[in-house]
Amino acid sequence: MNDSALITTGLPIALAIIMFGLGLSLTIDDFRRVSRSPRAVVVALVLQVLVLPLIAFGLVKLFDLDPLLAVGVMLLAASPGGTTANLFSHLFRGDVALNITLTAINSVLAAITIPIITNLAIDHFDAQGDLGLQLGKVVQVIAIVLIPVAVGMAVRRRSADFAARADRPVRIFSILVLVIVSVGALLGERENLADYMQQVGLVTGIFCLASLTLGYAGARLLRLDKRQAIASSMEVGIHNTTVALTIALSVLDSTEVAIPSAVYSVLMYVLAAAFGYLITRRHTDTEKNLHQPTG
Repeated sequence: MNDSALITTGLPIALAIIMFGLGLSLTIDDFRRVSRSPRAVVVALVLQVLVLPLIAFGLVKLFDLDPLLAVGVMLLAASPGGTTANLFSHLFRGDVALNITLTAINSVLAAITIPIITNLAIDHFDAQGDLGLQLGKVVQVIAIVLIPVAVGMAVRRRSADFAARADRPVRIFSILVLVIVSVGALLGERENLADYMQQVGLVTGIFCLASLTLGYAGARLLRLDKRQAIASSMEVGIHNTTVALTIALSVLDSTEVAIPSAVYSVLMYVLAAAFGYLITRRHTDTEKNLHQPTG
């Protein structure tokens, strides 16, 4: 699969369109908003950029994954929050403005964190013979992630109406690309699929639940309000797996590295929906109990 034109040319172009669409939804104010709620932003970013890779590393070591699958899990952990986190946050009454701010900052940070974490993983798991993020590939990652976002923001600044009209089609396109690439990556390794699912299905499921829980509980422990905690949970738990899949298939040229992200892209929607339902239902039940007449 990774030799096809769909992957070598089509997937980077598709991701560029997706990131362009992300840029159409962002403004400079989304970055400036950090100063208005710095604690909420810092908490979520620390969890996502520092704590998640440590959790992923612990799971990889605990389950003793194959080196290429281990690199794939670390690449997944390094990928930024997905724009779908904004939708889930809206559905479960989170602070969507905080999600937008986090997505904006994460998109910039990912251009730095993805090469660093992935290179460290390649070295640690001794996968240098099969993989490598040389300087040229690092530049490619930065270009894939940052340039389309910047162009999208520039277009929105010049034509807010066009940005508004393009938002829905780009979101639909993003979901279709994710489904096609995830299914294609899994089918491309269909001979090893049962073994891969056995190896990474549980790891990615635990990682997803840990990410969602960490995003929510960490925010609450640090006294962020309920809406900010929901936003943090969705941002930390829902990754932009299209970025991870593109880097695995187009930059690293490895279907095996893509498998954890492909599996995660299926699991995260189910688990995030269930998690969001549970935390909002508990909150609703608590409010009902508080408002019940006594005596």
